[in-house]
Parts: sequence; C-alpha cells; structure tokens
Amino acid sequence: ILGTLIGVLPGLGPAAGTALLIPITFKLEPTSAIIMLAAIYYGAMYGGKITSVMVNVPGEAASVVTCLDGYEMAKRGRAGAALGIAAIGSFIGGSIATLGLVVMALPLSRFALKFGPPEYFSLILVGLSLVMALAGKSLTKALVMGIIGLIFSFVGIDPIEGAPRFDFGITPLLDGIRFVPVVMGFFGIGEILMNAEKSLANVVVEEGKVSSFLPKRDEWRICASAINRGTWLGFFLGLIPGTNSAVASFMSYAIEKKVSKHPEKFGTGIIEGVAAPETANNSYANAALIPLFTLGIPGSPTVAILMGALIMNGLTPGPLLFSQHATFVWAVIASLYIGNVILLILNLPMVNLWAKLLKIPYNILVVFILVFCIIGAYSLNNSVFDVGMMIFCGLLGYVFKKLDFPLAPAILTLILGPQMERSLRESLSLSQGDYSTFFTRPISLVLLIITAIIFITSAWQALPSAVREESKGAQV
Repeated sequence: ILGTLIGVLPGLGPAAGTALLIPITFKLEPTSAIIMLAAIYYGAMYGGKITSVMVNVPGEAASVVTCLDGYEMAKRGRAGAALGIAAIGSFIGGSIATLGLVVMALPLSRFALKFGPPEYFSLILVGLSLVMALAGKSLTKALVMGIIGLIFSFVGIDPIEGAPRFDFGITPLLDGIRFVPVVMGFFGIGEILMNAEKSLANVVVEEGKVSSFLPKRDEWRICASAINRGTWLGFFLGLIPGTNSAVASFMSYAIEKKVSKHPEKFGTGIIEGVAAPETANNSYANAALIPLFTLGIPGSPTVAILMGALIMNGLTPGPLLFSQHATFVWAVIASLYIGNVILLILNLPMVNLWAKLLKIPYNILVVFILVFCIIGAYSLNNSVFDVGMMIFCGLLGYVFKKLDFPLAPAILTLILGPQMERSLRESLSLSQGDYSTFFTRPISLVLLIITAIIFITSAWQALPSAVREESKGAQV
C-alpha cells in the first residue's frame, strides 16, 4: 500500500521512496527489511499508472507512456477499464517474471554479462529508433522532438571529462535538466493550458458504468497478445544492468503500435496501449532482481538501493547468496509473488473509486493537479528552479500540442540520451577510436541490424500512400 502511494506521488518514484524508507528497516530482521523495501519498490512501479490515467501526470518515469492512451480512455469515461487492464497486466507480468527468477536466474544473468559498452549503445539505438514508431501523423515532427529531448539530456556536466556544457551560466543547470519537471510540465501543465482554451465548465468527462472497469470481451483477446509480448520484453530488459523500466514500457508500446492492424488509433485511447507498457513495466521490476541476486550487479537505481540495503544487513549479493543464504533468497522470491497477488486484490476493487475522481468538476480538479505538480517538482530537490523549469516545459508542451508535435519522443530521448553518450564514448575509448567495434561484436551487430530494419520500415510506412504506390508501380 505504501509503495502504491509513493508511485502515485509525482517526484518521488520507487528509487527515492525506497531510499527514504531504509532507516525505518534498521530495527527489522534482515529478511523482513528487504521484503518490505522490495514491496515498496514494485508497489511504486504499480502505483505510477494511477495518476497517468486519471490526470495525465505520470507518477514515475515508466508510466509516461501510459498517459498516451490511458488518459484518452479516461476522458471517454473508460478510466476504470484502463486501470483494470493495467492491474491485471501488471499482475501477469510480475508473476511470470517471478517464475523466471526461480527457473532461469543463473543462466540468463550470465548472458547479461556479455553486454559491454558497444552492446549497450546498440541496444539504446534500438530504443531510439522506436521514436519513429511513436511518430503519430508526422515522422519529421517526431524526429524533431527526439532531437529536442537529446539536447535536453546533454545539458549539465560532461560525464567523461567533467566539464560544464550548455549551462548558459545558470548554476542549477550544472546538475542537468531533470526528468520530473520536464514530464510534469509537458503532460500536466501542458494539458491544463490546452483545456484552459475552453470554458472550464465545458471540459466534461463522460461517466462509465460501475462494471466498466473490466475490459470488453473482444478487448481481452487483443490484450492477451499485448500482455504476452510486454511480459517477455520487460523480463529480457530486466536482465540487462543499466536499462530501466521506462525503456521497457516505451519499447513495449512501440512494438504494439508496429504489430497493430490499426496503428493510427494509438494515442486516441486504445486499450492495448495501456496493457502492454504496464505489463512490461512490472515484468521488468521483478526481472531486474535477477542480476542482483545471482551476480551482485544492480540493474537499475532502485535495485542499487536494494543492494545497499542487503550489504547493510550483512548479506553479500552474488553467486554465493543462493548457497549461503538460501532461506533468505526464497523468502524474498515468495514475497514477490504474494505481493503481486495482494496488489491485484487491493487495487482491482479500488478501480471504481479512482474512476469516481473524474466526477469532480474540472475547474476544481485543475487546482489539485496544479498543486500536485508544484509539490512534485519542488520535492525532488527542494528547488524553486525545478518548479520554474516545470512551468517553462509546460509552456513548451502547450505549444507543441498546439502544433501537433508528439511529446513522447522527447521524453524517450531525454531518458536514453545520457546512457547513449556514455556507452558511445566508453566504447570508443576501449577500442581506441575504432568504430568497427560495434560491428565485430555479435550481439552489437544483431542489435544494429534490428535498428536498421526498424528505421527502414518506419520510414517506408511514413511515406504518403501515393508515393508508395508509385514506387511499387515503377518496380513492376
């Protein structure tokens, strides 16, 4: 329950929430302490979707993509269905990932060790190429937004040389442009400004029936495939240290859009656009514990905090953990499954309670959203500058929405930009400037081929139908 509340609050997220609550575990027995922190971790991953669907403000990074279709469903009176399928998908993804932790932990974690800087760079290129799948109506606009996100990600201290760049003499920018103010400005403040163009009394949200939190019969069939793909994608990415849950949710969404027979409907309130990323998100959360337990390598910032908690309790993560502290390991694994069941039992009945929030008149709800955003941005570092950055990004988000520029590509590149740069420069440093290192390593080469395929197919699909038909006619 506490983890879910942390996920709901923008600016906290699983990493900050877990770190803040470590001191209260000092008096607990080690197994109980780690189980509590792990429960807060995956509870927060679950809770982030609630505000994404209800008010278009992501509770944490992995829930950004849920805004695209979840909020549109809420505006059509289907908030309950969006939250319901997200809860069920999260349960399935988390449960299967927990089973994978039991069955395949050691061999899969050894495979993850084969990822060096070149493989990470190529994997990130796959993620960035999926910007094109998030393009919406215009590939050019998506690429522009992707570049803007990359520029934002380069602000601050150079990760290799330690020199300031793009800070324009503004001291707070030395820490870089933080994710939370940007995403809350783009999605939260930007949406408020868009709605402010209308009479607030006329911003109406349709009400669904009490039973509407369950997907329709045909939606179950559609979502089954999306949940299956999201589960395995999140599980695979969770094995690779250095990735994060936001990458899993973005990639899952992009893949669903690619394989869909009606990709143009994504972003308009389509249920698989909620099911896939939320499933991948929670599958990733559990799978990320595999490299921690088996190799002693934290796969994400939150898992690194859990690793610190393990060491503080006298437990050394790594291959010997299973043999020397088997009771502890299996207790934590069992708690993961029990936690997933409890989350489902607690949150499914609450779906309609959350959905009833939309009955609040928008001119009242908007005040709470504004306060929510300001507190979230400020609490990140107790910085008024972050609040100002959020407002600035809100104005940018409003302009981009008016011009029909998609916001998701900028968020994806903002997340992936720093890691892409670091992996590229580390790869070139290790190879003494030889770019062939990306093509001579098998895993990296396969990932680059996948990137090229995604790029070519996306560019072809983005061409006007008349141009494609003319090209086919010329070939004949």
